[in-house]
Amino acid sequence: MKVIVCIKQVPDTKGGVQFNPDGTLNRAAMLTIMNPDDKAGLEAALRLKDQYGAEVTVLTMGLPKAADVLQEAIAMGADKGVLVTDRVLGGADTWATSTTIAGALRKLDYDLIITGRQAIDGDTAQVGPQIAEHLGIPVISYAQEIKVDGDAVIVKRQYDDGYHMLKAKMPCLVTALSELNEPRYMTPGGIFDAVNAEITTLGRADLVDVDDSNIGLKGSPTKIAKASDKVRKGAGEKVVPDSPDEAVSYIVGKLKDKHVI
Repeated sequence: MKVIVCIKQVPDTKGGVQFNPDGTLNRAAMLTIMNPDDKAGLEAALRLKDQYGAEVTVLTMGLPKAADVLQEAIAMGADKGVLVTDRVLGGADTWATSTTIAGALRKLDYDLIITGRQAIDGDTAQVGPQIAEHLGIPVISYAQEIKVDGDAVIVKRQYDDGYHMLKAKMPCLVTALSELNEPRYMTPGGIFDAVNAEITTLGRADLVDVDDSNIGLKGSPTKIAKASDKVRKGAGEKVVPDSPDEAVSYIVGKLKDKHVI
């Protein structure tokens, strides 16, 4: 069984975000992490590897530095890494991203594709289902549990205050919730393997059945009207009361001015 996990290197929002003049994220200037939903999807694939001997390939699209997240995945237990990178692919929205990733996946063998539900830098939850649509395969989203039954997968899918139990014949795509599991840590042996692992790099010329009008910033129908960094708060008003009673009176007065009390 061959499983491909699509993972994304996303900005570590604790360190703040930066934008390019065209409104896209300046990913090269930010600290990055593996997207949490994707990491849960990776863990699900690794458990299939533990149970059934599945071959796990991780694929990411991004700048050359995105190879770091592939090495992290290999250190966790993935077998292979594929990096899709090319200058003409930059600035892609969900449509252009899913088109590009689908073009790369057409070069690979797979039974099951796992993606995260959504990425923390976009929160659209669109790329996974769009990839399935491009490839013409079934998709089950919001997975809380994944099991294999012969040539099919059975997925417990989150739904409002309950859940669905759905079954789909492979090949198919599943999008994973971060609540799906608790991802494992990298192992010392895995880290050693990751350092020496060969990452396959694919560029625009390697994509299958992809038109130039559907990739990169120019092929993105979503346009950013305006983007700005987080507004920083000022130092605020500093008050040094002479006594506890004065401090209480000052605070109560402010709460009344703001109509809190």
